[in-house]
Order: sequence, then C-alpha cells, then structure tokens
Amino acid sequence: MEIKQIYTGCLAQGAYYIESNNEAAIIDPLREIQAYIDLAKERNSKIKYIFETHFHADFVSGHIDLAKATGATIVYGPTSMKTGFEALIASDGQEFKLGNATIRLIHTPGHTMESSCYLMIDENGKEQALFTGDTLFIGDVGRPDLAQHVIADLTQEKLAAHLFDSLHNKIMPLHDDLIVYPAHGAGSACGKNMSKETYDTLGNQKRTNYALRESLSKEEFIKELLIGLTPPPSYFPKNVLMNIGGYDNINDVMKRGMNFLSAKEFETITSTGNVVVIDTREATEFSKGFIPGAINIGIDGSFAVWVGTLIKDIKQQILLVAEPGREEEIITRLARVGYDNAIGFLKGGMNEWIREGYQIDTIKTVTVDEFAIAKTSDNEIQILDVRKTSEFQSEHIVGTQNTPLDYIDSSMAQINKDKTYYVHCAGGYRSMIFISILKSRGYNNLIDVNGGFTAIKESGKFLISDYVCPTTLL
Repeated sequence: MEIKQIYTGCLAQGAYYIESNNEAAIIDPLREIQAYIDLAKERNSKIKYIFETHFHADFVSGHIDLAKATGATIVYGPTSMKTGFEALIASDGQEFKLGNATIRLIHTPGHTMESSCYLMIDENGKEQALFTGDTLFIGDVGRPDLAQHVIADLTQEKLAAHLFDSLHNKIMPLHDDLIVYPAHGAGSACGKNMSKETYDTLGNQKRTNYALRESLSKEEFIKELLIGLTPPPSYFPKNVLMNIGGYDNINDVMKRGMNFLSAKEFETITSTGNVVVIDTREATEFSKGFIPGAINIGIDGSFAVWVGTLIKDIKQQILLVAEPGREEEIITRLARVGYDNAIGFLKGGMNEWIREGYQIDTIKTVTVDEFAIAKTSDNEIQILDVRKTSEFQSEHIVGTQNTPLDYIDSSMAQINKDKTYYVHCAGGYRSMIFISILKSRGYNNLIDVNGGFTAIKESGKFLISDYVCPTTLL
C-alpha cells in the first residue's frame, strides 16, 4: 500500500496518490493532471478512482480531465447537485476496493453539505489513514460559510452545527493512530488558523485542536468557529460552479495563453481598455519600469490566490508580462483558480517594450532607513499598512492606518489622491500589488517601503504596538 501527498505550496493544497496492488486513486487532484498519470505509469498502476472530498471553492479540480484521460470513476459523497459530467454519487459508508485495500466514504457535512472523508483500510483490515478534505485540518476545521454563497438557504450557523455533529459522531470515535491527511495547510483561506504541518495523528488532533475539545458544547463550538471569519475571496463561488458544471480542457487553456505578442501587438490590444495587464516580475524589478496601467502580482508568491482575490471577473481577458521561461507556469497557476482567459505574453518582456520606445512608468521605493528619516522629520506622515486586519491587530507601527489589500476597493476609499503615503506589507510583495493597482486608478503619490514590516521591526527605529496573539489568520 502506498500513500503519497502531493503538496502545492502556492495554494497550500494537498492532493493524494494512493495505491494498492497496481490499482491507484487520486484524491482532490489539481487541474494539471499529467503528474498523476506519470506517477501511476512509473509504478505500473492504473488509476481506478478519483475521490473528491467536496466541490472545491479555492481551486479548479482536475477530476474531469483526469477521468477522460484515464477512464477512472469520479466519486463524490451524498449530494443532490447535478454535475456536468458523469460521477458516482456515493452513500455514507460505501466502500470501494482498491487492489487489496478498501476505501470507505464517511459523509461529514459542515464545510459543505456534500463534504466527505475517505478512510483507507489496508489488506489486513487495519484502518491506516483518513483523508479529511476541508472537514478537519491540522489545528483547525473547515470554515462553514462558503456553501452559503452557492446555496441560498444555507447559513453559516446551520453548516457549523452540521460540522459539529460530523466531527463528534463520525471523526472523533475513530482510533487515535489514524494518520490525518487534510486538503489544506497554513496559507489557505478555507480555514482560519491552520498549522504549517500537513499531516498528523488523529489522537494528537484530539488533544491539540481547539475544535475537537470534548468539553465544547455545540453552541460554544458554533460561536468559536464563527469568530474571526472574513468574507472569502470573490472567486470562490465561481470555482465551485466550475467544479460542478465543468470547464475547458487544460490543454486548450494552455494553447490559448501561450501566445507571444510583439510590443506593437501588445500595445494595440491594451489600448482597447478591455484587458488587464498583469506583470508577474519581482516587485523591485517591476517598480523600476513597467507598462503604464499594469498591475504587479509576482509569480514568486501566492500568485493565483491574489489574482482570484483582486480580479473580480473570472472571465476577464488577461495579458501578461513575465521573465522568459516562466510562461507555462503562469498559465497553469491562473488555470488552477479558473482564470482561463489569458490571451498572450509580451514577447521579449519589458526589454522589448523599452527597445521599441514605448512609454514606461515607475514606482518610488525607499529603504527602511530612508523611511525612518522621513518619519523623524515629519511625525505626521501618512503610513498605510496593507496587511490583513488580523496581522495589523497583532502588531503594527503606532499611528499607522490599516488598508488591507484583500479589500482594496474599500481601502482605496480611505486614501486622498493629493496626499503622499508610505505603504508597507510584511515583506514587500503585497504593498507593490496595492500601489500598482491604485496607480492604475490615478493614485500617484504612494511610496513603497522596501522590506515591509519585517525590516521595519528589525530596524528598531519605529514605535511598534504590543504584540497580541491573533485568533485568526484570515
């Protein structure tokens, strides 16, 4: 019996390859399916099942393409949703033979109504592993407010009550030696306070996970679970609908996106005003020179999540600027969250744009030392902290205004175009996104603080609020 966790850091997502006696199953696959096919081929195994723990919100699953490529059966837990593809809708407790092993579906509604876990039982009848999806994380449980954005009569209170029952009646009675393999870890917006660990024993989770305390009543559980939740990214409900109804083949999406445009062609398309230009270079490089109106979302960060959070229309046509050789990676990561309408790259990147004599824009950046001098000379300078509210409340420069990138439209309303602001996040990634978006909207007096709050705090040159341990990482 083989279990392999395939973890994707930018989405904080775990897919799983499980195998017994040359039969394999994939749990919660990502959209780029070739890695799963190659793994099964290397091990001389056939993919028999694709087990989905629920209709995912934070990424587009690869279940449809993988089933077409391998003939595997797609399995979901109990649901009345009509899917746009053939699937086996299993019942609670239904078992599936995988080689000499058995996979038992355990219906655990709460995160969503169809949410299910998969219990792996080895050839000797011993329960070995529990694949919990978004029902149980390491240190947390799934947030219960996502399905209400798809099914109107659900409320987060109803879902939280279901989750309490699922955990106490279905999960906690299982034996402590089980290895828990969740769908996500720290950094995902599907839970509010997940651990960086990507697996654990169920026994340890019973001892350490706040949501599994036996002394917690249902009413207390609901209240505690709902504290600290913030609105989910706008792309979440759209990804759910894609996962239920279907989507374009990933190969077609790749072909559409891998379109290299000359500077003139690029400029002609941008002049229509119907496209968004995303520059995926590192923030410091971007600030030195970029296409006017472009926004910076660096590929070396939570690229897909920020695209999904900030670009509201999932069907938006997107043009891209990238470092040579990273184009395929960029299209793949956009497709993971359903942004299938990338229509091309600037051939030759910014060097070609400049060589052809087209206009560029820049963003002013300062070091922490320069920032400290500016603050000393003018104690009334305007400072924007664009980190999440939970980060800001934990600790911040005293007197700073919190304008989270997550909610940039409401944050923008707090900013005076005629005033100069110094902007920082934790390390510089989000602050450059924030400034670039506002600059594209006519805000020209924003200055980036290089190194962000990490460098600011380390400098010892600023008055920092007392540290408060956050209750949520959302």
